Amino acid sequence: MEPILRRTPLEDEHVALGAKLGPFAGWSMPIEYAGVLAEHRAVRERVGLFDLTHLGKVEVVGPGALELLQGVVTNDVARIDVGQAQYNLVLNEGGGVIEDLIVYRLGPERFFVVPNAANAERVLQILAEAPAERLVHLMYHQDWCFLAVQGPRSTAIVVEVFPEAAGLAFMRCAESEFRRRPVIVTRSGYTGEVGFELFTYQDVAVELWRTLLEAVRASDGDPCGLAARDILRLEMGYPLYGQDLFESSTALEAGLGWAVDLDKGEFRGRAALLRQLEEGLPSRLRGLRMHERRHIPRAHYPVFLGDQLIGEVTSGTFSPLLHTGIALAYLWPADVVDVGDEVEVDIRGRRGKATVVRTPFVDRSPR
Repeated sequence: MEPILRRTPLEDEHVALGAKLGPFAGWSMPIEYAGVLAEHRAVRERVGLFDLTHLGKVEVVGPGALELLQGVVTNDVARIDVGQAQYNLVLNEGGGVIEDLIVYRLGPERFFVVPNAANAERVLQILAEAPAERLVHLMYHQDWCFLAVQGPRSTAIVVEVFPEAAGLAFMRCAESEFRRRPVIVTRSGYTGEVGFELFTYQDVAVELWRTLLEAVRASDGDPCGLAARDILRLEMGYPLYGQDLFESSTALEAGLGWAVDLDKGEFRGRAALLRQLEEGLPSRLRGLRMHERRHIPRAHYPVFLGDQLIGEVTSGTFSPLLHTGIALAYLWPADVVDVGDEVEVDIRGRRGKATVVRTPFVDRSPR
């Protein structure tokens, strides 16, 4: 018996636009509309509109909200002011990555947390079970939708609907409204382009989608699905939970030490990370760029240095921007190669040469 998939309130809109729907993290979501390459190009060159309602939407409110989050996530939430956002991780006691997420600070005692769809309920449970000396309210907004407008032309579109967006720098947020319903407007995204993410109630989702889509179409943009989003994020070297981030690999192995503040005090997994710093990393997530256009790496392809197996691809694709294959791969031990070294990826029995590179694979600055 197939599992019952959750439905976005915009499914009829997607079907009318000819979207190919598919299962993703327990949801039926638009995978592509006009085609992955066309949607990728729209976002990189103009603008694209995404339905991301599958992602989690959790409010953490009350006098104990900051203390609660500090004990659960890796970064120092106390450092973000009202109207700012911060990338974070939730770890297990061994330092392995349970989830990566964004924490938005909407008020002195009010935070908005956005985990991935597959882990939203687990993150909510971890927050609910975490000790807090002062009052905290947790609200899981299952009746909210989540839209994203991404690309060089996104600012003019979003500002026309939400004037508050005009002054937002990257990783900043503001509150607005649409048809008298509250909207959280954030200057963030998973594509590497200028972009905005919008959270509001599902009862205005269709009208907001149509309003934004009309403006996106007028700017020669397109609705975009999750397949294009995956290529866009990989070109930026952004890891994906379940693909590049696992509980069996620590935050340090994933190269996310910049999102970990070991000096802020205790949090889940801190002791394990300190031990690993002393003992050395067993592996490291690296970027690989293939030499030949015809060699396209995929998840689970082995990586070799000569005859020595040194790693495995976690995410791989063909980059339309670079016209070659790119990948993220865990290589072991962590110092087996360095940036600039050559390795080989076994692509269904044939070796393809690749260079170890720093991410992002493409430069989209300034932001």
